[in-house]
Amino acid sequence: MSTFNLKDDLNWRDLLIRSALVIASVIVIIWAIPENNGIYFHVEQGRPWQYADFTAPYDFPIYKSQATITQERDSVRRLYEPYYKYDVSKERQMVQRFTADYANGISGLPSNYVTVISNRLHSLYQQGIMEQKDYTELRKDTTQMLRIVVGKQAVTLSVMEVYSPKTAYEQLFMDKKLSELRPVLQKCNLNDYIVPNLIYDQERSETSMNDLMAGIALASGLVQKGEKIVDHGEIVTEKTYRIIESFKKENERRSEDVTNSQLLQLGQILYVLILMSCFTIYLSLFRKEYFENPRNIAMLYVLINIFVLLTAFFVRNTLIHVYILPYAMVPIFIRVFMDSRTAFMTHVTMVLLCAVMLQHPYEFIVIETIAGLVAISSLRELSERSQLFKTAIIVTGACLAVNLSFDWLHTDALAQIDFRTYNYLIVNGITLLFAYPLLYLIEKAFGFTSDITLIELSNTNSKLLRRMSEVAPGTFNHSIQVANLAGEIANKIGAKAQLVRTGALYHDIGKLSNPIYFTENQSGINPHETLTDIESAQIIISHVTEGLKMADKYNLPNVIRDFIATHHGQGKAKYFYIHYNNEHPDDPVDDLLFTYPGPNPFTREQAILMMADTVEAASRSLTDYTEQSIRELVEKLLDTLVAEGYFRECPITFRDIQYAKTVLIEKLKTIYHTRISYPTEK
Repeated sequence: MSTFNLKDDLNWRDLLIRSALVIASVIVIIWAIPENNGIYFHVEQGRPWQYADFTAPYDFPIYKSQATITQERDSVRRLYEPYYKYDVSKERQMVQRFTADYANGISGLPSNYVTVISNRLHSLYQQGIMEQKDYTELRKDTTQMLRIVVGKQAVTLSVMEVYSPKTAYEQLFMDKKLSELRPVLQKCNLNDYIVPNLIYDQERSETSMNDLMAGIALASGLVQKGEKIVDHGEIVTEKTYRIIESFKKENERRSEDVTNSQLLQLGQILYVLILMSCFTIYLSLFRKEYFENPRNIAMLYVLINIFVLLTAFFVRNTLIHVYILPYAMVPIFIRVFMDSRTAFMTHVTMVLLCAVMLQHPYEFIVIETIAGLVAISSLRELSERSQLFKTAIIVTGACLAVNLSFDWLHTDALAQIDFRTYNYLIVNGITLLFAYPLLYLIEKAFGFTSDITLIELSNTNSKLLRRMSEVAPGTFNHSIQVANLAGEIANKIGAKAQLVRTGALYHDIGKLSNPIYFTENQSGINPHETLTDIESAQIIISHVTEGLKMADKYNLPNVIRDFIATHHGQGKAKYFYIHYNNEHPDDPVDDLLFTYPGPNPFTREQAILMMADTVEAASRSLTDYTEQSIRELVEKLLDTLVAEGYFRECPITFRDIQYAKTVLIEKLKTIYHTRISYPTEK
């Protein structure tokens, strides 16, 4: 009962973790998708329309261009008449003040000049005096008209008919009577009695201006739903450009509507949730080993999210085309570290998520899906840099061909083809070459090991392998032979040949600690003769733990460490175990003293290495290398491994084991064949 509950709890925990992963991805993707994803396309007047045929999805007005609206507003401003209040009290105050100041007359002038000047001031105030600042600004346009409000009436005057304090003062001396007496009158400071009596009416002026501006129509026509706007490849005219820009503006206006915005978000959430759920279900049903591995699941979802975020950025910045993004890089990474089907499913999911942000997603989906298929097909395994270069060329060629087919389907003449798209696809192919250095980052970030890394590790000039060839030459030769045998088996049954070859080269590196205790490194002296069976067994077994320590010291990948740990599984050091039992038939035996720490192999490649290692080591003890003796040896050893349960935890089949027997027999026959005897010269 307790076991059932524990398993049930684990299932619920796994379900919650996977659900949280899907929900987190949905949140990130929804956050990245632009709200107005329908308007993100780049259009230039005088250039071909590079998207699919565009038909109006709803009625919308044709908005005037900003230049036209600005021109009309400038025209309204030129006809605009600002309002000024006529202040009657200013004239009365200033004239009364002047007559009071000079009640006794002006020194040196007849007494009637006070009345003359008062009359002149009256005339100036009747005409109107405004602030010097306003007067200077309005006089820039000599046709400018003013609205003078007197009581409840408004009179229209030209700005040329009114004065500023300065011009009113000058006008005062334009009178012949006063101009002759200017030197005397200047001492009277007559400018002190000239002040503005036209006061700017801000409220009325702004209301009038707003009414005039509101009367300017922002649209100059209407496009009806279903009306064809532009065809693919058609040159964008000035009118077409205004219609497209009007559609973008109207789409932005409609997106501000709360109801539409909520429905849009709900649709996006449902769309993304369906895609991510289907992808997760695929992994849980058909790629359970990936789904249960945190590194695998993390890489898949992170790659999808990264390219969705990059697409959202490119879509918002309409000057950068999304075709520049190397989407085929995702299936390349996944194909190198996982398998083709998962690479394709991930790529399709990512492309469909990115397509929802585009105005016309059909061409994008077709081009990028074919790019992913070509990348997967042309790059079965990445073992050389030139392979990636060839893949980039093939992918670019395929994308160009598909885009050309679309152009031929939608255009009537070559002149209508927009060749910028081809430039974007070529740049895409160039950026695809960055997959090689990025592959290293993916390895380190998620703990994977690529074939390129394995090839570098299998270089016999590497520090550790060179040391093995010098310190333990017998072990080194044994490892080389095991690597060759294991690689042939892997090729035969469709396993990862490069992985098992590299694992075979390092599986016995622990023997470097005590090389003389292993028969392949001995030359007549056997140090085990001075040790007990238990001591000898412990030394032999220790080459596994010592190997793991060396793997940590030299930073070998985890997949190589697994080969070191599993190549003997949980088997026994049989020679010393049997010898000890024979010497102590009546004593109880502690099997753990003679047992390797394991674990048993849990991958096909580890099982292949165990078979090749066991057979190669035992083949050295044969006294007669005939086809029958080799066949009997291989059959006996592999049947024993199966019978003792070493392969119960790995997905290797009886068919694979039978093929392994065939390969081992043929290879050993080739290795140990008898050379022809050369005749002696007489």
